[in-house]
Amino acid sequence: MAALTRLPGIGTLTALTIVAEAGDISRFPCARNLASWAGLTPTVRNSDRTVHHGNISKQGSPWLRWIMCEAAQTAKRHPVFAPGYQDMVRRRGKSIATTAVARKLLTRAYHVLREVHEQQATPRRRPAVPRSAKTATRSG
Repeated sequence: MAALTRLPGIGTLTALTIVAEAGDISRFPCARNLASWAGLTPTVRNSDRTVHHGNISKQGSPWLRWIMCEAAQTAKRHPVFAPGYQDMVRRRGKSIATTAVARKLLTRAYHVLREVHEQQATPRRRPAVPRSAKTATRSG
């Protein structure tokens, strides 16, 4: 959880909500699946060669979607997200741009959680004990 709070816009409450709602992060094979589960991906309607992107799907956890949009309100002012946010505001509007920042933030949170999960899953090796120390304890 402490690793998540290093991301812009994510505090203790947001980190706790992400961990509680997402659960075991290994159940999501990629960040796109987590964003889709949270309902932060656009719906797509297509027919033949025509593709229409609609509003976000709003499937999945409403709490995770809400908390990520709240975190995006702060993150969009951070230098990492600000240029992309401003470009999207000019093209699509503030609401859609804020939702895009929320999805990007959730994607980064996924990668942080995945890295922490992999570090915890890797068994730590005990330091090697020299052979002379092993024999000294047996003979004594």
